Amino acid sequence: MGSGVGSFLKVVLKNFDILAGPFISLVYPLYASIRAIETKSPIDDQQWLTYWVLYSLITLFELTFSKLLEWIPIWPYARLILMCWLVIPYFSGAAYVYEHLVRPVLVNPQTINIWYVPRKKDLFNKPDDILTAAEKYMEEHGTGQFENLIHRAHKPGTSTVFDEDNHYS
Repeated sequence: MGSGVGSFLKVVLKNFDILAGPFISLVYPLYASIRAIETKSPIDDQQWLTYWVLYSLITLFELTFSKLLEWIPIWPYARLILMCWLVIPYFSGAAYVYEHLVRPVLVNPQTINIWYVPRKKDLFNKPDDILTAAEKYMEEHGTGQFENLIHRAHKPGTSTVFDEDNHYS
C-alpha cells in the first residue's frame, strides 16, 4: 500500500504543472472575475480584465511559438509561476505587466509603427489636400474642364460628378 501512495505522489508531482495550470490560470480567475462583476468596485474589475488581456497575449504567444517552446523543458513551470504572479492579487502582477509593458506598446502614440508608409509628396512638396488636387486637375485638364466639373456638380437634381452609368465624367 505504501508503494501505491508513493507512486501516486510521484505522478502528481511530476505532472504538477499539468494539474495545477488550468486551475490557476482559468478556474480561479473565472471565479474571481464573476465576483468582481458582482461588486461595485472598479478596481477588481480592472485587475481581472487586465489579467484576461494578458492571458490572451500569453496564449497567442504560446500558439505562435509552440514548436520553439516544446524545446524549452522548463517552460510549463515558468508559465505556471508567471500565471501565479499574475493571478495572486497580493503581487498585482497583472497590473504591473500591463502598466509597464503592454500599455506603453499598445496605447502610447509615440510607438514606432512598422506598417507606416510615408505619403508621397509631389514635385513641390505640397500637402495632399483638396486645393492641391484641384490644381492638379486644372493642370491636366484645363480650367474650362474644371469649371464644367463644378457646374455639373451644382446642377439641380445632381449631387455627384458621375453620369447615369456611374462613370466619372
